[in-house]
Amino acid sequence: MNPKFYLWCEQRVILAVVNGSWDRRTAEEYSAEFKKLATPLLDSDWAHIVYLDQWELGVPAIEPVIQELVQWCITHKLRCAAQIYCPHMVKKYQLDRMIVDHTGDFEKRVYPTQHEAFQWLAAEGFAMETQDFHQKAS
Repeated sequence: MNPKFYLWCEQRVILAVVNGSWDRRTAEEYSAEFKKLATPLLDSDWAHIVYLDQWELGVPAIEPVIQELVQWCITHKLRCAAQIYCPHMVKKYQLDRMIVDHTGDFEKRVYPTQHEAFQWLAAEGFAMETQDFHQKAS
């Protein structure tokens, strides 16, 4: 069985790969691990990139957990978030219910390819060593 998520940090970026369908417990575990990983970054701007192609949505109970995590991140200087997944209307609908596109100094973008997402973050000042989730999280 594959883990429901992988999280790691490079420079000032939290990287994530998420898999399968999520229940509230998985969302709570993700949120706790994410906050723990982000805590050393909170003194200045930071970014997040997440690979969602293998994510199969979540039960409605995950939405308030992820909404609270997003608000915590934005309050603590998250500036850029890149989501990577092939176009999928239901996935987009649930993600949009949980994560704002932009507010204040924060901006979220969605990309169909990893290359575009990594390029955008690098252009925003958040370059990192990883450029391919398939190599890192397998």
